[in-house]
Amino acid sequence: MAGKGGVGKTVVSAVLAKAAARLGLSTLVVEVEGKSGLATMFGQSALGYDEVVLSAGGGPGGEGEVRARTLTPDDALVDYLRDHGLSRLSSRLASSGALDVVATAAPGIKDILILGKVKQLERQGAVDLLVLDAPAAGHAVTFLQAARALLDTVSVGPINAQAKDVAAMLTDHARCRVVLVTLPEETPVNELVDTAFSLEDRVGVGLAPVVVNGIYDPVAGLGGVPAAAEAAGTAMTSDEAASLWAAAAFRQDRMRLQDEQLIRLAERLPLSQLRLPFVFRTDIGPVEVDHLADRLLAEIAALPEPV
Repeated sequence: MAGKGGVGKTVVSAVLAKAAARLGLSTLVVEVEGKSGLATMFGQSALGYDEVVLSAGGGPGGEGEVRARTLTPDDALVDYLRDHGLSRLSSRLASSGALDVVATAAPGIKDILILGKVKQLERQGAVDLLVLDAPAAGHAVTFLQAARALLDTVSVGPINAQAKDVAAMLTDHARCRVVLVTLPEETPVNELVDTAFSLEDRVGVGLAPVVVNGIYDPVAGLGGVPAAAEAAGTAMTSDEAASLWAAAAFRQDRMRLQDEQLIRLAERLPLSQLRLPFVFRTDIGPVEVDHLADRLLAEIAALPEPV
């Protein structure tokens, strides 16, 4: 899951996990930047390195379980060294800040540590779907390109082997797809298109349908405020009517803008679009995640059959 900061990619990660659960799939959401608020969307406390259950699943509908965790380079390094019998060294390296020194000498090493852990989780097959809430678009390309960059600079040894395995996972479209998230606005659409082509050309990943977040749904009667009030048996003052007209005009202008951007996105990037509605709340909780999951499943069901 990738997109420009502020477009709601973490929300979409939560919604995708919930939608998968509705289909009976177990899901693990991996968060890499910290303090995303993902857990609160399921009514849970903050995430840590150890997995937590966000949604237990089961019940009459047979929903799948949703779990989540965070990943950091330091923790991934500790895990890697422990797996190779170097437990004492792992703790000392993480606490001493030596990883920052190594990262300066070998750019991309922090990213490959995280992606290597993701690869390990994917290989374990403990869940049906693994959702990675990746960094914002500017970092997403370099983050996913880390494997190729290290293959060019490190020709032998465990880092080379790890980079090869990660590159193989990222370029295997049966194992990995990138879901790009945007808003129906000019700058996010521009950045998404640039990111999409960069990911295909420089990383070789497969792209899933684009999620367009924050769509304003059509509202009937926006052009007839006085008539609607009269039909409802309500009298309005001139100030009230002016305020309603201003609100209606804003909504109509906003919808014209989003329609222009949706068309422009389709012209510049030939991928299917999954559109999620704007949620008129400052905080997204379980109720909103459920609603958006229903909408996402409906959008997926309406996708054209692959040729």
